Amino acid sequence: MTSPTTLPKVAPGTTTPADFVALCAAHLDSGGFETLLLSKHCGPEVDLQRVSVRPVVLRGAPCLSFVYRHTTRDETKNLPLTAGLERVRELLGTVFRHAHLHARDEVVELMLSRRGVCTLRRRPAAPASAPAPAEALGPPDELPRAEHAHDRDKQRFVDIRRPFLTALGVTTAQHTVVPAMSRKWKQINKFVEVFAAALRTSQLLETATVEPSGRRPVRVVDFGAGKGYLTFAVHDHLQQQPGVEAQVTGVELRPDMVQLGNAVVSRLGLTGLRFEAGDVRSRAVQPIDVMIALHACDTATDHAIHLGLRGGAAIILCSPCCHKELRPQLLSPHPMRPILQHGVHLGQQAEMLTDGLRAMLLDACGYDTQVFEFVALEHTQKNKMILAVKRTPPRASDAVWAQIDDIKAFYGIRDQCLEALLRAEGRAPVATPSAQS
Repeated sequence: MTSPTTLPKVAPGTTTPADFVALCAAHLDSGGFETLLLSKHCGPEVDLQRVSVRPVVLRGAPCLSFVYRHTTRDETKNLPLTAGLERVRELLGTVFRHAHLHARDEVVELMLSRRGVCTLRRRPAAPASAPAPAEALGPPDELPRAEHAHDRDKQRFVDIRRPFLTALGVTTAQHTVVPAMSRKWKQINKFVEVFAAALRTSQLLETATVEPSGRRPVRVVDFGAGKGYLTFAVHDHLQQQPGVEAQVTGVELRPDMVQLGNAVVSRLGLTGLRFEAGDVRSRAVQPIDVMIALHACDTATDHAIHLGLRGGAAIILCSPCCHKELRPQLLSPHPMRPILQHGVHLGQQAEMLTDGLRAMLLDACGYDTQVFEFVALEHTQKNKMILAVKRTPPRASDAVWAQIDDIKAFYGIRDQCLEALLRAEGRAPVATPSAQS
C-alpha cells in the first residue's frame, strides 16, 4: 500500500478511480480512514441505493465492512483490506458514480460523469464539534475515530449483556454485536435514550396510581411491533426503574411475529410483556400511558395517535412511514403548483405537511410536541420521530386550530385522517369554510 507519509499527488485532468482507491489505501495505512460512502447508483440492481464502507477488526484481522443499502433491506459483507479496496475499485464507474471518503484529516470526493470524466476534490476535515449534552435528543456521539473494533466501549442506554438482545439475534452468546445488526443496535439505544428523556420530562411516574404492591404500573402499547426489538427494550428499561411495574404489549398484524415474540418472552421468563395479533384501525380503546407506533404505514400512524389520545397517553412516540394521503390533494391549483410538479418535491412536501399537521394536532390536544431526526440517514431512511408529551397544565388551543385551517386552505388539503377522527368525536372545532373549500 501507499506510504501514509506520501499521499498520491493527483494532477487535474489525470484523475482515475485508481487514484481515489490509492488515497483510500493511504488513509487505511495511516489509521485515518473513517467512512466511505458510494452513491449516485448507475448499476443494474434497480433497488440498490448506496454502499457504506468502514474499517473493522474481525478475529484480530483488519477488514473493510461493506453495507449495501437496498430499498427494503440491508446486506453486509466483510472483506480483507486488499480485497475490499479492489471491490471499491470495481464498484466505481460501473455501479456508482460518486464516492465520499471521510478521513481524520481530510474529505475526498470523487465524481464520475456519464461520459467517464473524473473529478477529484480534497478538502481539510471540519474540526470536531463539542459533544452534545447528555439530555439532548439528537443522535448520540459517534464512536472514537481511531478505534475500529466491533467491541469498542461506549456509553449505551441498553446493557449489551441483556438476554433479550441475544434471543433476538442482535448479539452473540458472548455479548458482542452481530455485525449485520450494528444499525439495529444503534436504533435500539437511540430509541431508549429518547424514551428515557420523555419519561423524565413527563409527569407519568409521579401521577401513576400506586398498586397494593407498592409499584406504579406503566402501560405501554407498541403498534406494529414487528420482531419486537424496541418492545423488549422499552420493557427492559421500565423494569429497571424503581417502583415501576412494566405492562408492555406489542401489537402486530403478522401471526408469526406474535408467536416469535411470545416464545422469547416465555423462554426468558419475562413478566409484564406480551405480544398480540391485531390491527390498529380496529383495536378497541384501552387506557394507555405510552403509545408507540414506529413505521406504521400512511394513515395507520393517525389511527395509532388517535388511540393514544383516546387512551389518555402521557407519551406518544411515532416514526411515520409512507405518506400517501395528502400527496394527491396537493395537485389542485395553488401558488406552489409549479414547484410541486416535480415528483421528488411533491413527496417531500406531502411528508412535511402530513407530519407537521400531526404535530400541530397533538399540540392542539394538549401535548408538547417535537419533530426531529431519530437516527442518522446512514442507519435508516425512516428516521423522523414525532414525540409528544402531555402538557401540564393545558393551555388554550383555539389559535392552533385556526393555524391548521389556514394551512389546509393554502395547500388545498381537504382531508387529513387524524383531524377527521378528532372532529368525529367532537375533540376539534368545526372547520372554517375556507379550510373546507
